[in-house]
Amino acid sequence: MTENADIEFYHAPNTRSSGVRVLLEELGVPYRLHALNMRAGEHLQEAYRAINPMAKVPAIRHGEALVTEQAAVYLYLADLFPEAGLAPAVTDPDRAAYLRWMVFYGSCFEPAVIDRHLKREPGPRAMSAYADYDSVIARVVEALTPGPYLLGDRFSAADVLWGGALGWTTGFGLVAPDPVLTAYVERIRARPASRKVAAADAQLAAEHEAAAARQAAAATGAA
Repeated sequence: MTENADIEFYHAPNTRSSGVRVLLEELGVPYRLHALNMRAGEHLQEAYRAINPMAKVPAIRHGEALVTEQAAVYLYLADLFPEAGLAPAVTDPDRAAYLRWMVFYGSCFEPAVIDRHLKREPGPRAMSAYADYDSVIARVVEALTPGPYLLGDRFSAADVLWGGALGWTTGFGLVAPDPVLTAYVERIRARPASRKVAAADAQLAAEHEAAAARQAAAATGAA
């Protein structure tokens, strides 16, 4: 195992950082959890803006390294612990597809899904990062059809990212149900790390909601 693997993880339940929490569990490494109560606005305070001025999660500290942006955090952690086998090595032919799907999520899939949900037309094809929504979804389904994972039989950090992403986008109706996508999401959610984090995040979310309610009640009483 990597020496001095002291990971500080900034997280809020029911956000994109939940996938990073799953990844840390899949890697089987210790980490220090800094839970931000977004309902109470903790992510907007100066203390966290010093970590990430964009006031977003996830973020991690590892020694002097500070990593923000979802895909960057996945890539950093999976490469940091090669013994877990969740990232193909630089010389491995699977590395190309792995990197493609890590980047495709943020550069193509999520912008396409959000634009479709907000009924916004994509920019001209020559300027659009993702071209068109239908092509994006078709590529994802195409990649997952052979199964069981994006790299075939090989489970990787990319599956942690995409399992979570497809879970929330199909769950909220942003992406239409599809047998291939549904089976893939169920496969990822059935993993022990996913089940463990789902239970822990549900408890943390309830605690945050209760704390935010108490804060709001106190503020109302003081007004």
